[in-house]
Amino acid sequence: MRKLCAIEMNRLSVEQFKEAEKLPLIVVLDDVRSLYNVGSVFRSGDAFRIEAVYLCGITACPPHPEIHKTALGGEDSVEWKYFKNTEDAVNELHKKGYYVYSIEQVEGSTKLQNLEVDIRQHNTDQHYAMIMGNEVKGVKQQVVDMSDGCLEIPQFGTKHSLNVSTTAGIVIWEFAKNLALRD
Repeated sequence: MRKLCAIEMNRLSVEQFKEAEKLPLIVVLDDVRSLYNVGSVFRSGDAFRIEAVYLCGITACPPHPEIHKTALGGEDSVEWKYFKNTEDAVNELHKKGYYVYSIEQVEGSTKLQNLEVDIRQHNTDQHYAMIMGNEVKGVKQQVVDMSDGCLEIPQFGTKHSLNVSTTAGIVIWEFAKNLALRD
């Protein structure tokens, strides 16, 4: 096996990315305090060509050196928008017809492996949003209450949660697997 050179990977330019069809998914960051986590979400968002990242509350916005350190330019390709509070972001998403999931451990949550968003079986115009919460407190209860559903990643160790950026990557991949990677 030989590692591919960057030119062999046929990556999009930022301009091509902005014009390309997107995965119908917006990631909402609800008071995420780590700029490195924010940057990592942008990088994962770029990798799977999501529509946008919504930055809410205390979540920092680009341009910022610490965001860039992990985003590596993803903050330039992925659209983003700032909201003073997450509730306003959720209200806007609902007005636009998005199905909004909070990524949180709650009663009645859907385990991630049971997520069903296959566009072959559902409305092909459906768009989704996933809300990632603060590193310590998670998604605010009032935001959970506004959500259409909650997704939970099953865990089997001693810890009760994963890092925000790790969780975002896992959940974005699950949406990509269901919405973009078709036979």
